[in-house]
Amino acid sequence: MNPSAQKMRFLNIIAVVALVDVLLLIPLVWASRWVADERGLVTVLGPVHGFLFMVLIGLCAWGSIQKWWGWWFPIFVVVTLGPPGSLIGDWIIRRRLREGDDTAA
Repeated sequence: MNPSAQKMRFLNIIAVVALVDVLLLIPLVWASRWVADERGLVTVLGPVHGFLFMVLIGLCAWGSIQKWWGWWFPIFVVVTLGPPGSLIGDWIIRRRLREGDDTAA
């Protein structure tokens, strides 16, 4: 398998996890005590978001261990608290792979 194609497939997995996580964040923020004070919803969505956040960090770190991209990607995911950093990093890496710069990702 082409290394770039393998990276793209792995990035697709990261993108799906990030999109699911960001879609969960919308009702989670709404249910927070600052907006609707729906504690029951927060007790369900909060741990799901936490789990997906850890999955994102793990996936991005795995790609760094494989030397598919630098350690900046998982660090950026941690600093931005998950989906935003994951989606931005995904966009950067995909752009570099499309340009043929396989080593710069």
